[in-house]
Amino acid sequence: MNIARSTDAFWTLSRSSKRLLKSKNGVLREFDVLRYASSRLKRNQINLHEMPGLYDAVIIGGGTAGMNLAHRFKSALHDLGHAGDRRHVALIDHSTFHYYQPIWTLVGAGAKKFESSFMNMQDLVPTNIYHIADRVNEIDPANNSIRTAKKGWLFYKQLFVCTGMELDIDRIKGLQQAFETPFVVSNYSPETVKKTWIAMQDIQKGNAIFTFPNSPVKCPGAPQKIMYLADHYWRKQKRRNNINIQFNSALAGIFSVQKYAKELNAICEKRNLTRNFRHDLIEIDPVSRAATFENLDTHEKTIFNYDFMHVTPPQRPPSVLKPIADANGFVDVDPGTLQHKQYKNIWALGDCANLPTSKTAAAAAAQTKVVFYNAMNALNNFPLPYKYDGYTSCPLVTGYGKCILAEFDYKLEPKETFPINQAKERLSMYILKKNLMPWLYWFFHVKGKWSGPGLMRKIFRLGFSN
Repeated sequence: MNIARSTDAFWTLSRSSKRLLKSKNGVLREFDVLRYASSRLKRNQINLHEMPGLYDAVIIGGGTAGMNLAHRFKSALHDLGHAGDRRHVALIDHSTFHYYQPIWTLVGAGAKKFESSFMNMQDLVPTNIYHIADRVNEIDPANNSIRTAKKGWLFYKQLFVCTGMELDIDRIKGLQQAFETPFVVSNYSPETVKKTWIAMQDIQKGNAIFTFPNSPVKCPGAPQKIMYLADHYWRKQKRRNNINIQFNSALAGIFSVQKYAKELNAICEKRNLTRNFRHDLIEIDPVSRAATFENLDTHEKTIFNYDFMHVTPPQRPPSVLKPIADANGFVDVDPGTLQHKQYKNIWALGDCANLPTSKTAAAAAAQTKVVFYNAMNALNNFPLPYKYDGYTSCPLVTGYGKCILAEFDYKLEPKETFPINQAKERLSMYILKKNLMPWLYWFFHVKGKWSGPGLMRKIFRLGFSN
């Protein structure tokens, strides 16, 4: 593959900033890179030539992580004088819609409209980012290239992988057929989330089961949030005494951070919510409404009959990531810098990265800033100044008007924003989850203007917290 090198904005950005900027501590911080490169471009009137199929940066995936990153590049290109130029950065995503999936818990509980959870993908992609509505079929990191289903081979100088995870529905025998019945639902898919509220209203008595699979999942608090909301709804409808609720989870406990786990276990005890841990759903018989669970410690199989079942499907990284993945299929990156361990011009963020933290929108927001500015410094062979500490957040809705705001890091230590005990159920945290977070997402996050609540945390804690 003999590909000529084009003169590009980001290469000019890196070379000019290295010569003109004596950076503090030997790194380029935030807008310093863009400011100095912009002045050089304007002064030298650099002529940019289009190279079809060759891009300075390629982003795979236009979801929560990829769209934020695309808008950061939009701002960079604007500062460099290329506000309407789509030749530098490409975003590859075949999806018609961009979904704000964290709100689906409330959609499934009838507290939000499904229509509030998505926008047309084309309306969100910046005008100076080339949107390729296609699927990636192959990644060839040794040759800085990717192959798409329609356009064939494309070439990159920097690759940003934000594919997220896929639902592995076929891993549970009978699940696809069960989804075609009114008794099995899931908040994890746009095709099934609207069924949850209907099924919650329809059940009058019997067994209600909520599952957590033996796999990584996006927003790992969601499988139990809908249980708390269903319990609250059935109590208000005076039918809770006729419904037996069970939480069958493949995990060893209710939550990974002890501070929040203690409160959640107390809620389960108070509300008579049965927890069966290390129970993994492996098969459903939708005709007899029987679900088979395997005990992951003893390998015993137990059949549970159900009248309502919310299933969290197993999830997996896309198989196309294999050339840049670890043994579990996730992109193999440094947990601090988010740079690939072998291929230094590849970065991964969001659910597809092999980071030992909960896979949430809050985590993706924190990661985008780290990746963007580390990539800019890598172009200059400077040290990578930003380190991701594993920050993630899970607003654990425990009922209508009740929420525990869990925030923590790689060490599973709380990293709370507000100067209150966030492990307590609060109406204020529910309002934050239901109203403020969607607003922040659509008006700030997807536009590349949100990196998480770090600044607010410093303000609320008088500068004594990171």
